[in-house]
Amino acid sequence: MVMNKAAASMQAEGHWSSGETRTIAAGEFKAKCLQLMDEVNEKNLTLIVTKWGKPVMRATAPASEAPFRPLWGRSPNVRILGDIMAPLDWPDPGEKWNRVNATKKSRKAK
Repeated sequence: MVMNKAAASMQAEGHWSSGETRTIAAGEFKAKCLQLMDEVNEKNLTLIVTKWGKPVMRATAPASEAPFRPLWGRSPNVRILGDIMAPLDWPDPGEKWNRVNATKKSRKAK
């Protein structure tokens, strides 16, 4: 593994952590970009691209994402009633909002 002084200091300061870390010159990265992207993804590799010996870019594999869970899958009590994409049936939604909140406040005051 080849690592210049600047890249080594970045790693020592905890700017990233991964499996293997490689440093590569920008010209070589340009020539082998697609192959290097595959390697980064497959081997959980951290790649540091340098220009004139100074790191200018770091490439890492994306973090695994948690699977998407829709809102209605989380709570059995949530039900969608009617067409949620239809236009609102009242002229001023703010007025209805204020009315609903006013009734909630009056209930709490009692």
